[in-house]
Amino acid sequence: MDGEKTLVSVIIPCYNSEATIEKVVTMVMDEFEKHEGYECDFFLVNDYSKDDTFGAIRRLAEQYPTVHGINLMRNFGQHNALMAGLNFADGDFILGMDDDMQTHPSQVFRLLDKISEGYDLVYGQYAAKKNGFVKNLTSKFNEITSRVLLGRPKDIVSSNFWVITRAVRDEVIRYKNFNPYVDGLFYRTTTNIANVMVEHHKREVGTSNYTLAKLARLWVSYFNYTVLPLRISFIFGLVFSFAGLVTAIITIVRKLLSPDMTVGWASTMCCLLIFSGLIMLMLGVMGEYIGKVILSINDTPQYIIRETVNIEWPRRRRIRRTSPETKKTVAPVEKRETKI
Repeated sequence: MDGEKTLVSVIIPCYNSEATIEKVVTMVMDEFEKHEGYECDFFLVNDYSKDDTFGAIRRLAEQYPTVHGINLMRNFGQHNALMAGLNFADGDFILGMDDDMQTHPSQVFRLLDKISEGYDLVYGQYAAKKNGFVKNLTSKFNEITSRVLLGRPKDIVSSNFWVITRAVRDEVIRYKNFNPYVDGLFYRTTTNIANVMVEHHKREVGTSNYTLAKLARLWVSYFNYTVLPLRISFIFGLVFSFAGLVTAIITIVRKLLSPDMTVGWASTMCCLLIFSGLIMLMLGVMGEYIGKVILSINDTPQYIIRETVNIEWPRRRRIRRTSPETKKTVAPVEKRETKI
């Protein structure tokens, strides 16, 4: 329809961002006001912040009807918060960004202009990152392992600044597992991906909320989307079994040729320690998979919503249906969608 604007839903997971979230939202709004063919709405997900972040979200929602707030019952993590926002966002494009001004509002339309060329997913690529040494080091590790384990295209660099089409969003929200990793879901949905260069700004308030432990837990979530570690375990088993067989044959032959040859106790213990360590490592990998299966079977929630603002929630299901066999009308039922 002529004159109809493209709606962009902006999802921002918020954690201890009371001092910055209002500035982020208003600056993004200012950018959209400069582009007549676009309009935006916001889905701000408070991931159990320790400060009054949800109070700031509530104030924004009272001031702007296009701002929608979601308050989670406990801290689920950034990617779970993103999934909560994705389940409510319904724009033509869905834009993901941070709450700390590092993914700067002034760069939004670099992503939107690129995805308008026909891509399904566009990542903002930083020419120079404003993170510390440890964060940059873990980012590099993530870049390598995500390509190996998740099938990320070799020429694509991922980041927290991305935009996807509505079709990709519709596929991603079908995932209901408790431990999501949105980039892995993106990669298995589409390969029509592009990068666009954007500026990376310094965090205006505080420090990164990601500790090494949180980064490690996030990395382990890769296992949800690949069986490669199990295949590596199988290959290790074959290689070391063959090596052990060859070593045993060599030892027997040498003993037959030189009956007085002394068998070394130290070398035996070293072999035992090495092989025992490898066995425990492989058991740990298999245990990780089994543990995730158990948590999934137990219906561990992806997120739990405490309250929302400017959102019709809980949503109503279809309340009546007629059975063709009995021609009786089933009574209305209301169902709360408090957890996913």
